[in-house]
Amino acid sequence: MFERFTKDARDVVKGAYAYVEGSGGGVRCVEPEHLLLALLDREGSRGSFALAAVGLGERRESVREALRDARRRAGLTQAETDALAGLGIDVEEIVARVEEVHGVGALAGDRKDKRWWSGRPSFGRGAKDVLERSLRVALAQRDRHIGDEHILLALTACPGVPAEVLADHGVTHASLVRVLYGSGGEAQAG
Repeated sequence: MFERFTKDARDVVKGAYAYVEGSGGGVRCVEPEHLLLALLDREGSRGSFALAAVGLGERRESVREALRDARRRAGLTQAETDALAGLGIDVEEIVARVEEVHGVGALAGDRKDKRWWSGRPSFGRGAKDVLERSLRVALAQRDRHIGDEHILLALTACPGVPAEVLADHGVTHASLVRVLYGSGGEAQAG
């Protein structure tokens, strides 16, 4: 599948690896959040133009902050946090208690004091799902390549923190399809 990736898509994957490798050793897998962070860093690509066209250009730091907040909550989406609250479980209270004992970021998986690990990061199940979905999105558009725009579309179609954070910032699968393919485009979420 990677042979079908454009340079921009390969750069997103490399950027996601860089986020994991820069985390201090506590994070060992590339997750969908890392792919989104790498997409936010891009300039001059179809994905970056699409994000700018839907109004995310000036709010990228807000997206990064929302991803940091979710990571502090051990990767729970706000919907999951709200569902737990409905059961009487206060996730923020749990996070506060864990951080009181183990330090800030204890649930994030990227603490600097974790044991050294020398292996190359691998793809987590969520990141694999996003990359597989990006292939299906590209095929649905009859594109012969997988670009960073296909990864972006896949992130909005796969349930999880990136899709929720993007939607909270007004970036949906439908809005991106309109920008990338016009009103007649029918990118399949697969």
